[in-house]
Amino acid sequence: MSSSAASGYFRRLGRRLTEDLDRLDAEELAETAEASGACRASECRRGDEATMLGRLRSVEACPKAAGASVQAEFFDGTDAITLVWIGRRRIPGIEPGRRILVRGRVGDRDGRKVIYNPYYELRGNS
Repeated sequence: MSSSAASGYFRRLGRRLTEDLDRLDAEELAETAEASGACRASECRRGDEATMLGRLRSVEACPKAAGASVQAEFFDGTDAITLVWIGRRRIPGIEPGRRILVRGRVGDRDGRKVIYNPYYELRGNS
């Protein structure tokens, strides 16, 4: 390992040991999403068709008989978007901490970004 590569390694290692874990996780998510060619959630606007890669922070089932839905908070390191699957009580694999690729049209609900019935692909958990 050259001296510049070694110093870069130790600088990154020191940074990982001293910085806030949530911030580091957000940076890593954003870098991974950008490397995959996915859109950044922070740059998506209402009406945009977007493909994003990130992690589910929370998942909630709303089992009302006529209006069943599953809602999840998706985070890609830059911004959060609510994902809503209408007419579902449960979706296997949709759980907090799961990495996921989503695609859909960005909407607005109560001033927050939302995607209804997004296409999704489950990715690894880490």
